Amino acid sequence: MIAELGHFALILALLTAVVQGSLPMVGAARGYMPWMSLAAPAALMQLVLVALSFAALTYVYVVSDFTVVNVAENSHSAKPMLYKVTGVWGNHEGSMVLWILILALFGSMVAFFGGNLPPSLKARVLGVQAWIGIGFLLFTLLTSNPFLRVFPAPADGRDLNPLLQDPGLAFHPPLLYAGYVGFSMAFSFAIAALIEGKLDAAWARWVRPWTLLAWAFLTAGIALGSWWAYYELGWGGWWFWDPVENVSFMPWLLGTALLHSAIVVEKRDALKIWTVLLAILTFSLSLMGTFIVRSGLLTSVHAFATDPERGFFILVLLLITVGGSLLLFALRAPVLKPGGLFAPISREGGMVLNNLFLAAACATVFLGTLYPLFLEAIDGSKVSVGPPFYNVTFVPLMVPLLFVMALGPLMPWKRADLAGVFARLKLAALGALAGAAITLYLREGWPVLPAAAMGLVAWLFVASLVEWCERIKLFRAPLGDSWRRARNLPRAAHGMTLAHAGMAIAAAGMIGASVWNLEEVRNLRPGESMQVAGYDYRFDGVEQIQGPNYLADRAQITVTRDGRPVAVLTPEKRLYPVQNMPTTEAAIHTTWVVDLYAVIGDSDGRGGWAVRIFHEPLVPWIWIGCIVMVLGSFVSLSDRRLRIGAPSRKAKAVPAGGHPAPAE
Repeated sequence: MIAELGHFALILALLTAVVQGSLPMVGAARGYMPWMSLAAPAALMQLVLVALSFAALTYVYVVSDFTVVNVAENSHSAKPMLYKVTGVWGNHEGSMVLWILILALFGSMVAFFGGNLPPSLKARVLGVQAWIGIGFLLFTLLTSNPFLRVFPAPADGRDLNPLLQDPGLAFHPPLLYAGYVGFSMAFSFAIAALIEGKLDAAWARWVRPWTLLAWAFLTAGIALGSWWAYYELGWGGWWFWDPVENVSFMPWLLGTALLHSAIVVEKRDALKIWTVLLAILTFSLSLMGTFIVRSGLLTSVHAFATDPERGFFILVLLLITVGGSLLLFALRAPVLKPGGLFAPISREGGMVLNNLFLAAACATVFLGTLYPLFLEAIDGSKVSVGPPFYNVTFVPLMVPLLFVMALGPLMPWKRADLAGVFARLKLAALGALAGAAITLYLREGWPVLPAAAMGLVAWLFVASLVEWCERIKLFRAPLGDSWRRARNLPRAAHGMTLAHAGMAIAAAGMIGASVWNLEEVRNLRPGESMQVAGYDYRFDGVEQIQGPNYLADRAQITVTRDGRPVAVLTPEKRLYPVQNMPTTEAAIHTTWVVDLYAVIGDSDGRGGWAVRIFHEPLVPWIWIGCIVMVLGSFVSLSDRRLRIGAPSRKAKAVPAGGHPAPAE
């Protein structure tokens, strides 16, 4: 009964979305307020219905109702409760319900918080959002129904993919989807603006917080997925340029460009047409990622479905959404008024350069990801595009981007004096020289390029702090005055400093993990040792343990340095009997500067075990930097100007003997 209730709620959500996507749009075209006002309650009702459906699906997972096909194929009675719940979205059908839930949540947030939006724009935004929901609701109901029954019911389920039974990957999809779907709001605002033929600073002020929120979630989702791959797959790496990794990275790159471009529209009423195009392309890349993961084009631990029928449905949805929006852009963009002018050397010019580098980087990843698929579709040839390609195409674009990131915030709007900007960055230049010199000293004999790269990230980090110090006049005014300025500084300014500094920290971790990591593999018997990077690893033996729904061989490895104990590592090799699938569980000890990473392989049958040790310098900084970037995003979102998408309303003074004047 619960499953049928969830199915029925999805059908009602589809009907509600049809109303939300039709009557308010017609009302906006005719200026008929009663129909426009239907958009907000319809969006809220759609959220309630989809949430009810998602709750029903969660319930059948929690109680292990194996009469539901989706539960029988993706759960097991012995599975820990955490993975029973997260198993709801650990499969294709359930993940689509989660996608629709997040889509409805974003729409309802606009309905609830968008009281200051013009009624026609609000109706059109929620109408476009509803049509996106209609597409995915139809896709779910027609090809991916999660509530189908099976009779007779199996005695137990087939279990969830063991690789997904991990806290990191349990919460990776919701964060990633919140990023993907969050960009639908920027897309809906862009389409609504094209339909109205009006795009101004107020539009950018409304679209910017939604873009920032989506960017923060996508950053967190990508970082969590990278962390999961690092410790769960046992290969010691944090990024492999896997095509399914790339399809989440591409919208992040364009979303970053969109975020900066929207600032220019808001502050200077410039780059309007480019910003609308970015909003369309960013969400289009999110849809493309959905298509690739669910079309059967790729086989990956990240891929959910390999049904060509489902892939064809999403391809049609992708073509309608992308093709229709680009056609509308081609027809309506010329009627938008051009924005304000600015000199090439200005903050706007820095933002344009930032956008060009990010767009070129995204194009590079797009080419490397899709070229093998196109080539295979044309003549059946199979090629592999891996790290060497991206090292020579993507990385060179990031070097000038990091350099420009330090300059942009210190430039004034409209026109800047480049010599004056560099003069204010003397401390950043000293930081860059110090970073390069320290790297050469600590890594004597290594190539000069990594030292220069570390100098570049030091340049960005110190420049971010210099810009913040300039704002509060630190050391140029009394400390009390600087403290007052810091408290009165808009939170968005604090958030920008954190985001740029976090990018520098993450980049330092990426450089260290890519250049200075060491790997050693030995076959060891109990009592034998190996040395890696000055640490001694003594293999103490292996014991068998019983987990909740798996069997494991757990090794014990004692780590010492110069005879002093450092850590005891316990890597595991697990076997999940239901699916007869082995997994590797790495053991990691971090000093926050370096990770000591151990993995065990197979036994040689004579008492020896394959032991793989990785020495990973600076790799924790990757995720520390990502956390700082996400923190900066939420600090910015706490700024009232971004939180409500409108200027502060200040009451005018009360005239003598009169009533308060109306708010501005």
